[in-house]
Amino acid sequence: MTEHIVFSKTENGVGIVTLSREKALHSLTFEMVASLYEQLKQWDEDEAVKLVLFESTGEKAFCAGGDIKALYQAKDNKKAFDQANEFFKLEYELDLYISTYTKPIVVFMDGIVMGGGVGLSYGASHRIVTERTKWAMPEVNISFFPDVGACYFLSQTPDYTGRYAALTGSILTGSDAISIGCADYYIDSEALKTCKQEMINHHWLDYEEMSQQTVHLFLQSFIKEPPQSQLMTVNDKILKHFSYKTIEDILNSLRGDASEFAQATYKLLHAKSPISLKVTLAHLKQSKSSSLEETYETDKTLAKHFLQCNDFYEGVYSVLIDKSHVPNYKYRTVDEVPDELALSFFREH
Repeated sequence: MTEHIVFSKTENGVGIVTLSREKALHSLTFEMVASLYEQLKQWDEDEAVKLVLFESTGEKAFCAGGDIKALYQAKDNKKAFDQANEFFKLEYELDLYISTYTKPIVVFMDGIVMGGGVGLSYGASHRIVTERTKWAMPEVNISFFPDVGACYFLSQTPDYTGRYAALTGSILTGSDAISIGCADYYIDSEALKTCKQEMINHHWLDYEEMSQQTVHLFLQSFIKEPPQSQLMTVNDKILKHFSYKTIEDILNSLRGDASEFAQATYKLLHAKSPISLKVTLAHLKQSKSSSLEETYETDKTLAKHFLQCNDFYEGVYSVLIDKSHVPNYKYRTVDEVPDELALSFFREH
């Protein structure tokens, strides 16, 4: 048990997971991941737990991701490298376990939901967003890649909107998250407290058979129609530019379009890690015909390679440590990144 994650069980059959690392926006440590994994296994066997609720303290974030800043130590330290590698492996195993969990899992995705937070929430059965939700897979900002299985589900979205989200690292709204299949329900944030209280008071143990539909019906009185997804208003523009097979062609398409969207998106991509862009697009294309489990296996291989890549540490230092946001990458443009180098990230050592 760690003080950064709290577990409780109500007398009416609800297991509650509360992320409580508020100052770090509930970013995940190895201990938090390990504790949650073990607790979920116990509750899976516990007949007194009918459903599980994921929540967090405060109003800023559900979970801002893994504690990437701590992984910076892996740069020059073999023990830290091995620990970082183990963190990713365990995190991915937990996320996959959540996606196959036998009991309903309800997630309050209020505030920031990024990286590892997306991993925790994606596989849950009932994913609730609010007007405060800020959803993103921003790993290309630090010369990493959209992991936690994201390249699987972002490759399944309509009109390449998931590809756009992965390559730009853009922050999406709750409505956007619903539109790309990464959330299910929209509830006003002010109603979450009441929703939780009624969920706790509800007599779940009275049900002989507990199903996802049972929870779905319970949530109906809280659900609202989500506002218009801003992402869907530009899906035709995304389709036009992001359907190309290479990142070079995507950039060329954007550069040749004088529209405000195209020029802003070109500038956005140009600021990302070139090696990340090439690896991410290759992963998205491969994952489109893979299973979620296969994508997680590829994630493990890629994470290990990025932990051995200087540009990853440069990205982490620039964005999360000195916060200059001016990384000095080895590769300045995608044209400089050899195709063979990008492909080598997919090979086991």
